[in-house]
Amino acid sequence: MPALTTEQISLHLKAVPDWSERAQTIGRTFKFEEFMTGIDFVRRIAKQALKINHHPDIDIRFDKVTLTLTTHDEGGITEKDFLLARKCDEVYARLLMSWPTLISIPSQEVNQEN
Repeated sequence: MPALTTEQISLHLKAVPDWSERAQTIGRTFKFEEFMTGIDFVRRIAKQALKINHHPDIDIRFDKVTLTLTTHDEGGITEKDFLLARKCDEVYARLLMSWPTLISIPSQEVNQEN
């Protein structure tokens, strides 16, 4: 699966608006009220990642989980990254229905905090 062009990435990002591009990756940060809720989210993401054999970089902080996706073999962002991003969004949406205290913050805001 070849790396996408800048134009293709821009088009794909419209379908996953909470994700942002940064240095040949796409990322999203999710915020949780409880640490264990974030851990449950990561466990569910891990199951999805195993199904499609594509694994995110995962940064877990007390109340935040940041997922970063890239296709190392292709040296950039591919369709596979956007497939996993959509699956992550689906997992989050299902969790949101069962735990109304979850909130997501755009990656740009998190990157500005660092």
